[in-house]
Amino acid sequence: MPVPVLRSLICAAAIAAALPLATPVQANGLAGSYLAARAATLDSDFQASADYYGRALLRDPSNPLLMEHVIFARLALGDVQGAAPVAKNLTQLGARSQVANIVMVASAVKHGDFQSLIDAGEGQFAINGLVDGLILGWAQLGAGNVSAALAQFDALGEQEGLGLFARYHRALALASVGDYEGAEALFAADGGQLTNTSRRAVIARLQILSQLGRNEDALNVLSDAFNGQLDPGLAAVSRQLQEGETLSFTLAATPVDGIAEVFFTMGAALNGEMADDYVLMYARVAATLRPDHVDAVLLAAELFDKLGRYGLSIDLYKMVPKGHPDYHAAELGRAEALRRAAKPDAAAEVLQQLARDFPQEAPVYTNLGDLLRQQEDYRGAIKAYDTALSLLDESQDGRWFVLYARAICHERLDNWDQAEADFRAALDIRPNQPQVLNYLGYSLVEKQIKLDEALSMIERAVAARPDAGYIVDSLGWVLYRLGRYADAVVHMEKAVELMPVDPVVNDHLGDVYWAVGREREAEFQWKRALSFIDPEDTDGEADPNRIRRKLDVGLDAVLLEEGAEPLKVANEG
Repeated sequence: MPVPVLRSLICAAAIAAALPLATPVQANGLAGSYLAARAATLDSDFQASADYYGRALLRDPSNPLLMEHVIFARLALGDVQGAAPVAKNLTQLGARSQVANIVMVASAVKHGDFQSLIDAGEGQFAINGLVDGLILGWAQLGAGNVSAALAQFDALGEQEGLGLFARYHRALALASVGDYEGAEALFAADGGQLTNTSRRAVIARLQILSQLGRNEDALNVLSDAFNGQLDPGLAAVSRQLQEGETLSFTLAATPVDGIAEVFFTMGAALNGEMADDYVLMYARVAATLRPDHVDAVLLAAELFDKLGRYGLSIDLYKMVPKGHPDYHAAELGRAEALRRAAKPDAAAEVLQQLARDFPQEAPVYTNLGDLLRQQEDYRGAIKAYDTALSLLDESQDGRWFVLYARAICHERLDNWDQAEADFRAALDIRPNQPQVLNYLGYSLVEKQIKLDEALSMIERAVAARPDAGYIVDSLGWVLYRLGRYADAVVHMEKAVELMPVDPVVNDHLGDVYWAVGREREAEFQWKRALSFIDPEDTDGEADPNRIRRKLDVGLDAVLLEEGAEPLKVANEG
């Protein structure tokens, strides 16, 4: 839930609870398995981590550190059943372990053992105060104690910063027992504040309003929440409401669903704030408790993608069935994971099929264009971007990026008139967009046209992104092109500080040093640039042959050979 105070409290609690066990692994013959397990963990290879730590645990079955690692790896793989016995043993040793407690709770919930959670009492789960309190409320509901459940949510809501989260789960609990009026009152309060906390909160309210026979009100809520910009999943819900269908309340229909929602919303709140593998625990528990929790599946897939475990990510995306409202989002995610896994042909196949399934969805064509552009199929990319632009409304702010991306393709194909038109159209939408300003300005510099305008554009880009090395490089380069060599030095040196191993930036600094008479330093920078060029990159801007020639005869001679204007100080100051 995107609530700043809540997020900070969650993160503080999570950090405190996530401190590792301190028990060392003794050197008693298990060093090989342990070291292999640590290497696998650092690489986020959870299967290898689980296997190697498991082998180490066979040699030292009472070592709490090994137990905790096995539990974590198994949980990351979604194997709560395999993690539960180890978690039980670790708990019986009296060790404090958040991941073991999470697995123990998940195991009890999967078996419908709500009473054991109630008997443990709030705080005994030792996950964190917020999660513990919410789990206890849903456990009371699972045991049939509705009034006790509501009282628990109310008590939790009295704690500073937790009111919104507690009210959200109280509303879901009321809806799960059929009190849709009470649930809607909570969602409608304070101008719909609760509704605006997340996409799932909006969906929950739509389902509640529909159950109350208020489809028109639900459609108004949907329009207000997303300004009419609906993805395919929400568009499907909109069609159901327009056709008079009554939406079932499925977001948290049972206590098990409710506890799954606790773990999911916790993971969603921590996403981007805590380590990806830590957040993965919450997503995996949510999907384990409720396999049809597609948002939890997508969150886990996204996290695996970020961790470089593309195979696991792709497998999760493929779990979303074609008829599901979020199939479109899952396939976009799968295509991205395939691209990152260096399988561009498979990614393109996914996107092309998605375009056939969703021919009116501009993001599909934008993603396809991006993929083709990265593969240097600029003509194919332009065709995809053309389709995307034809589907985007003129008023949609997102048009700027598609125009910018198409402009890059035209520039690479030497279609400069079309490229410049697209760059300027993008700036009409986002006048101070630093990427567009920089790319257009730099292109003008390279073509040695409209240099004063180029300088103005790049200065605006640097003002917006002063720590972006490639933009600072552009400013230094336009000053160099204008003959303001001394001014260029300062900016080029900063660009190299920001991007120390970039061959283009180092090459540029060499040219600038040569222009101000610092020839030995220029040669040093050119040599650095050569050392950073990837020999397999045949389309890079830094030309190794030209750099070698500069080292042999100097920049002035190279310019003379090329028929270019010699270096000349102009417009100094």
